[in-house]
Amino acid sequence: MKQKQSKPPKRNFIQEFKNSPPDVRKEKVRKFFMGSKESDGFCKLFVIYALLICIGFVYLYPLLYMISNSFMDMEDLLDTSVNWIPSKLNLENYRNAAKSMQFWNSFLKSVVIAGVPTVINVIVCACVGYGFARFEFRGKYLCMGILIFSYILPSVVTMMPTYVLYSKFGLIGHLTSFVLPSIFGQGLNCQLFILIFWQFFRQVPKVLIEAGQVDGAGYLKSFVRISLPSAAPAILTVFLFSVVWYWNESYLTQMYVVGYFQKQDLWTSLMVELKSFNDNYGSAMAASSTSGVTQSNNESIRFAATMLSILPVMIMYFVLQRQFVESIDNAGITGE
Repeated sequence: MKQKQSKPPKRNFIQEFKNSPPDVRKEKVRKFFMGSKESDGFCKLFVIYALLICIGFVYLYPLLYMISNSFMDMEDLLDTSVNWIPSKLNLENYRNAAKSMQFWNSFLKSVVIAGVPTVINVIVCACVGYGFARFEFRGKYLCMGILIFSYILPSVVTMMPTYVLYSKFGLIGHLTSFVLPSIFGQGLNCQLFILIFWQFFRQVPKVLIEAGQVDGAGYLKSFVRISLPSAAPAILTVFLFSVVWYWNESYLTQMYVVGYFQKQDLWTSLMVELKSFNDNYGSAMAASSTSGVTQSNNESIRFAATMLSILPVMIMYFVLQRQFVESIDNAGITGE
């Protein structure tokens, strides 16, 4: 029969601490609070976690407040004893907000407005970034300087000249006003995306490109078969940033795509509908009401409309959160 192995006696750390010399006890206390080269001390960890909790609360408080208030009815809004938790979940706010915003129609058009230019941005910026990273040509650094200058130039400076130019070419009120600049590498924040691809393609080992050329791969085949698959983190980063920026852009969308000054109704988006929510709510609810009785606009309905506008982006972020963070780190945006 196998003999049972005796368990080692449990160490009594408190007794060991009391029996240790005073100098050793002072050193243990110092390491516990201040830390050492191998581990962080209690004070450092306390400060770090306290700052993280405070920063997280600052960012999450408006969102949590908006979610809570979006489910309140008029009685909860007028009742001062109801602060965070509504007495009942009032889903009627979301129904009225969705009717006023024409949610599904606006949602599908928002997907097109954000998705089509984003796909073009990824393709064009990857090609331009690869050209800057792999080829040497006259005026290369001058072009890089112009690229950076055009990125730091405020968009307000070029807004009216761009609008006049689009009007002359008949692009106002059409998706082409977003698609055409993306084709020429002038889409929303395309300069930043080109720099991301440029930095990433510089990190791809030249040995892989040279090995592909030895096997008979030309420039295009090396780009498609070798460089582009390895740039998956940069592609995902650019794609997500571009989708979010196009999705949240309301002013340029309303001016160029919707054609606000020309009163065209072909295109719209959730953010554009949210921007004019207060003005359109009454007429939209009156048109959809059969009894003639409509609920008046209030803070809860406006919060519900805001939640409907940002909900698709939030869902996309929560689904792709891990890939998004890893892609940002691998693409070098953190500065490492």
